[in-house]
Amino acid sequence: MKRILVWALPFLIGSVCQAEDITIRYNGSTVKVDQKEKDSVTVTVKGANVNIDSKYTAHKLSVRLTGKSEDGQLILKTAGKAKVTLDKLNLTSQEGAPIDLKNKKKVEVAVADGTENTLTITACNDTANHKAAVIWAKDKLLLSGKGTLNIVATGDGCRGIKTKDDITIEDLTLNVITSGNHLGEKPFSFGGFGGFGGGEMPDFGNFQMPEGGFQMPEGGFPNFGGGFPGFGGMRPEGNDSTRQGGFPNFGGGFPGFGGMRPEGNDSTRRGGFPNFGGGFPNFGEGGMPDFGGFGGGFGGFGNPGEEGEEDEEGGGMGFGGKRKYVASTKGIASKGKIIINSGKVTVKTSTAGAEGIEGKEGVVVNGGLVDVMSPDDAINANATIEFNGGTVIARSRGNDAVDSNPKGGFFMPFGGNNNQEDTDPAIIITGGTVYAWSQAGSPEEGLDCDFAPLVIEGGTIFTVGGGMGEMPSVPTNYTSKQPSALLIGINIVKEEPVYLYDSKNKLLETITVPFSLRRSASLVSSAAFQVGETYTVKTKGYEKTFTLNENFTAVR
Repeated sequence: MKRILVWALPFLIGSVCQAEDITIRYNGSTVKVDQKEKDSVTVTVKGANVNIDSKYTAHKLSVRLTGKSEDGQLILKTAGKAKVTLDKLNLTSQEGAPIDLKNKKKVEVAVADGTENTLTITACNDTANHKAAVIWAKDKLLLSGKGTLNIVATGDGCRGIKTKDDITIEDLTLNVITSGNHLGEKPFSFGGFGGFGGGEMPDFGNFQMPEGGFQMPEGGFPNFGGGFPGFGGMRPEGNDSTRQGGFPNFGGGFPGFGGMRPEGNDSTRRGGFPNFGGGFPNFGEGGMPDFGGFGGGFGGFGNPGEEGEEDEEGGGMGFGGKRKYVASTKGIASKGKIIINSGKVTVKTSTAGAEGIEGKEGVVVNGGLVDVMSPDDAINANATIEFNGGTVIARSRGNDAVDSNPKGGFFMPFGGNNNQEDTDPAIIITGGTVYAWSQAGSPEEGLDCDFAPLVIEGGTIFTVGGGMGEMPSVPTNYTSKQPSALLIGINIVKEEPVYLYDSKNKLLETITVPFSLRRSASLVSSAAFQVGETYTVKTKGYEKTFTLNENFTAVR
């Protein structure tokens, strides 16, 4: 008998340890709360809104949520770590985050094995209280469990998931959909002109207004804050075959963009170059003018605006300032790093300016399936983006598919540091499969590195996009540890396979893209690639055989 009791004791202890401290059962407009742990843990209920305030740090507080409510919420404030398990939960909030985590330590939100759970938010007007997301977390967030979690944000200004710290995703099937418009827009201001210093105004030749008239760029001109460039002797050097002479020789230096955010180089976002709606005017016979010594300072265009402490985001430029969204409808957004280790993550956003996945301090994919579609960047970071395993399908309808804006990247060619070895890599690919597809065409790219290094050490890669003069972000012979090729001029046809063969006509890869794009600049790499070998790319209307002469080869 004693032997039986001793044998059973560990199981009894384990059973006690696994019991939830708090179980919440939602039932329409009411809830039932079963609270086992009451030491330093306060639970208050109003309708189907539950507020838990825990100062308990002795062990990880465990909370289980189940049931259904069309107007419910959990607000969890914790001093220590916590785990919230969703068990067949269907919870909708009519205002504010269904799960609002005011955590000081990491909180795990787990789905019970084999269950399907749905969290929905219909309004996010109370952005001052940081509730503009389906799940909002103040500190680190872990999403886990071998079940399904649907994140649905239908309200204006509502994100899918937003944290102020790192997000880690493991095991679960996570579906994120946002469909609302952005909230809050700061009107532009005009700071006046700074004067023209020395030099003469340029001779614009026979200046012609573009067809349809000159249009203000969407969102207005960028905030120049510093000075307009002194262009020195502005004569083209022919580095871009698609225009007369290409980029000018900036004799007088590039402007000081006072407050222009480096992450906003794209025309549709804050601080970026303007999108000239009706086209740039024709400056006369000789193309762009010779600015001679236009050396003074052009005006300070208002205040660029700072990103707010909590939920303020940029979403395009205002004339002399920028649009300042109180809340934009991104899919998954973190002011820290987003790490995906396993599982299946699907993200879809609908509103212009709403990125799919944005990690301010980086995005890392180590495994699983990540499928993102967005009208803006599908995957975006202000730091290095790493793909180490799994399968990534990043698709943008109007911008870059994968966009990294590391410090020191974009302005390096304009008098900055041109030594890429001294700059943090923008994108590192060591394994897995990476499909990065932008259907917007030039200058948007599959992989956008802002002139910072692109490192390829392994994996299968196929990008679709444009680039400046059909030349997108590419690796160098040094950073392409695994051989890669840039195929310029492929005509991508919707649902028409692209085949890659080796020299013995062995099929290496088949890729089918869900849209059409004429003259794509596609970066291709495969573990089967070897320097000195010959390969062939075929589509219904395109065939190109090329030899990998070195680690990185451009093929026209």
